Amino acid sequence: MLLSVIWALAGVTGVLAVVDWVAVARDDRRTEQWAKPATLIALIAVALAGGALEAGAGTWLVVALVFGLLGDVMLLGDSAARFQAGLAAFLVGHLAYVVCFVVLGLPSPALAVAGVAFVVLALGAGRQVLPSAYRSEGWGLAVPVAAYMLVISAMAITAWMTGDPRVALGASVFVASDTILAMDRFVRPRSWARPAIMVTYHLGQALIVWGVLAAS
Repeated sequence: MLLSVIWALAGVTGVLAVVDWVAVARDDRRTEQWAKPATLIALIAVALAGGALEAGAGTWLVVALVFGLLGDVMLLGDSAARFQAGLAAFLVGHLAYVVCFVVLGLPSPALAVAGVAFVVLALGAGRQVLPSAYRSEGWGLAVPVAAYMLVISAMAITAWMTGDPRVALGASVFVASDTILAMDRFVRPRSWARPAIMVTYHLGQALIVWGVLAAS
């Protein structure tokens, strides 16, 4: 029975995610306003139904998802203040993910090399982000962006060290999503960027949830 509930909630999450992707692709802001947070709410429900709060790692997973939801709501607006609030929410969420992965266990330290390699690739692709953020609003924006990049890098590396391929892939896809977002906002907007950001973001979060629940 419980497994059926989890699969049903996962299906709802998938449907809501697709609705959001289509809304973003069509620039349908009215639909995006509810579909984006609803997707994370449904994913949080999946984690809770899967017994996340019964384990230490799962509890931190839920914390990370809640801050992801908060960040999603903040980023529904286009102002600089809402962007920085969303950045702060996701930064805390990534710190929660780091704790989640540490509590889950880091039995594969050798895989940190793969995590570092992926982070280096992402930082290389987004090498213009920090200079652009500084030119945009000075140190007031460049410092938070740099701190965020550091924390999400730690999240990706610890995800690889868990040795769980779902967690490692999920974190890597999440990093890819944020790299596309940063380049779109600070370097050069691209027509395909917003849909790509949301698809990779939702897939990354879902893979992490799957991996943590399965390994807890």
